[in-house]
Amino acid sequence: MTMAPLLDKKILRHFARAGTIGFHMVISTFVGYLIGSQLDKWLVTSPWFTITFLILASQPGSENLRASPKGYQMTNDQ
Repeated sequence: MTMAPLLDKKILRHFARAGTIGFHMVISTFVGYLIGSQLDKWLVTSPWFTITFLILASQPGSENLRASPKGYQMTNDQ
């Protein structure tokens, strides 16, 4: 009788996908903050560009989070 490996390829694929989603959310928000804060410093318009770019940058991360269950369903069917 053979035992299945503890970390199956499917499980590792799910962990990798979940880590990528979190990474995209954090990085996009951080880049939006950096761009907004630098524009605020340059144009002396604090905090308007920072707030605007934080909102704009959070959209791709949340879109990726919303679309992730569809990706899980596709990989489970294969």
